[in-house]
Amino acid sequence: MLRSALLSLAFVSAPAWAQAHFVAQTETPPAQQRILARDNIWRCTDALCTSARTATRPAIVCSTLVRAVGALRSFSVAGEPFSAEQLAACNARSRRD
Repeated sequence: MLRSALLSLAFVSAPAWAQAHFVAQTETPPAQQRILARDNIWRCTDALCTSARTATRPAIVCSTLVRAVGALRSFSVAGEPFSAEQLAACNARSRRD
C-alpha cells in the first residue's frame, strides 16, 4: 500500500512533459494553450507542446500539429527526437500564409 501511494505521488509531482509521448517545440508560441489536431490533444506552455500517445503514425502527428501552429524547432516521440530530415519534411507541411 505504501508503495502504491509513493508511486501516485511520483506521477502527480512529475512535470507534464515527462509523461508525454509527443513533445514539440514551436518556432513561436501558439495562440491557444490547448489544441486539437486530428486525434491528439496538445497542451502548450509558451513554445513547448505535449500530447499523449495515439495510434496515429508520428509523421502524421507532427504534420497535423505543424498545420495548426506553424513550424517546429523540434519534435520527439517517446524521448526520441526526429532527425533533421524528418523535421524538415514535417515543417514542409506547414501552412503558407
